[in-house]
Order: sequence, then C-alpha cells, then structure tokens
Amino acid sequence: MVRVLLVDDEELVRVALTAILDSAAGIEAVACDGPEAVGLARSTAPDVVLLDVNMPGADGFSVLRELRALPEPPAVAMLTLLGSDEYLHAALRFGACGYLLKDTEPHLLIDCVRILAGGGVVYVPPQSRAVMGTHVNVPLPAPAAPELRGRVTGREYEVLALLAAGLSNTEMAERLGVGMTTVKTHIGALKKKLGAPSRVALAAVAHREGLLDTASADRP
Repeated sequence: MVRVLLVDDEELVRVALTAILDSAAGIEAVACDGPEAVGLARSTAPDVVLLDVNMPGADGFSVLRELRALPEPPAVAMLTLLGSDEYLHAALRFGACGYLLKDTEPHLLIDCVRILAGGGVVYVPPQSRAVMGTHVNVPLPAPAAPELRGRVTGREYEVLALLAAGLSNTEMAERLGVGMTTVKTHIGALKKKLGAPSRVALAAVAHREGLLDTASADRP
C-alpha cells in the first residue's frame, strides 16, 4: 500500500484529490493543511507527500525543508497551479522529488504517485527539462573528482547511471537483479560519498564530476 499525504490549504482541493487517489488500487491518501503537515508526516510516515506551494500560514518550501530533515523523509512533490521557473528552481534546490500541476489528469497523477513511491523523480511542467539542466552545473558540496572515483564502487556506478537516467528503485532492482533494500543501500551510500542531499542533487554531482562517463567506460 502506498501511503500519500496531501497538503493543501483549500478543503475542496483536499477532498477532490484525496478521492482521486483513494480510487486507485494500492493507494491510501490522507489530507491536511500546511501547519499540520510535518506533525502528520511524523505520525503517519507517508511514502509520498504532495505539497502545495502557496499556503496561508505555511510556506510550501519551508515545509519541504522540514520534511526533508525527518529521519526517514518521504518523497515530496510540489503540487501547484504555477509552473514558474522560480518555483521549479526552488523545488530542485530544496530536494523535491517532483513538481506537478493541479490540472494534471487524474490517471497521470496516480501514475506519478506510483513513480514517486518507487523512488523515481517526476517533473511535469514543459520547462522542467531546461530548468533541471541548469542545476547540473550548480555548485554542490563534494570532494575532488579523483577522490570521488576512488570511493565509489563499480556497483554504485551502475546504480548512479540508472538513477540519472530516471529509473525508479523498482526498475533499478529489476535491471540489476537485486532487491529493493540493496538499491536503497547503494543510493544512501552514494549520497554520503558525493555529499548530495537528494536524488536530483546526486544526479547533478554525477554529471558535474564526470562520474557517468566513468560508469559508461566501466561497462563491458
């Protein structure tokens, strides 16, 4: 069962989107407004949080930072009416796994939730690819490239390449013939070694340091 926490200040939006998500097999949704979000996330441990950006009494990106700081943070996707570059940059900078628009078709929203729950990244607005491209060159904390290459194992290179290609944890596990726990362990190790707080940041560091080139060169 995929547990979803929907955070929005408008009751009509909460009721409508909760009904859409609950109609899908294997998804269970609860909803709250911004000030309740972090407390409810602590008590219910959702797999996915869909988080509005503009809410009275709770800035969406402030809530995002708090959710990312939890001991076992959920996958958080911003859910908003606005597809602005400014908000997309902020979502990437603060570690959101996704950015969805409220006019997303119901079946696509359900698909996106399943991708997020599986460890994938989903950015829907048309300009997302260009905005995400600029984050590949954003300076991120990491040791020098030679040191990085010495610390990342061959299997971790494989996981890194698949993650940067957009595969979910489930897809990576199937491709590599390993369990989900093993994939998560590799991703956790990569985050520590590369100083990357999120999957998006991890892919950005990998591109910047040329680690994906190394992964390709190591393949038979």
